[in-house]
Amino acid sequence: MKLNILAFGIAKDIFGTPDMEIETTEDLNVGQLKDILEDRFPQLKKLKSYFIAVDEEYADDDHIITGTNEIAVIPPVSGG
Repeated sequence: MKLNILAFGIAKDIFGTPDMEIETTEDLNVGQLKDILEDRFPQLKKLKSYFIAVDEEYADDDHIITGTNEIAVIPPVSGG
């Protein structure tokens, strides 16, 4: 299964690209995806928090991801 992942804000800087593809042989939940991303990009762990959105809605760690889902990594935002 190929997952297309969009990155916003500082996550885009950490990944070095606004989008990337991750290939997996099994179904994942959001928590497992976070583990994979943090293994590949240890700087992600240094963020105070970040969210994973699935199909434009924030998803809990137990949310199952499919190959047809739109996935986005959303770092903390600050307003002014």
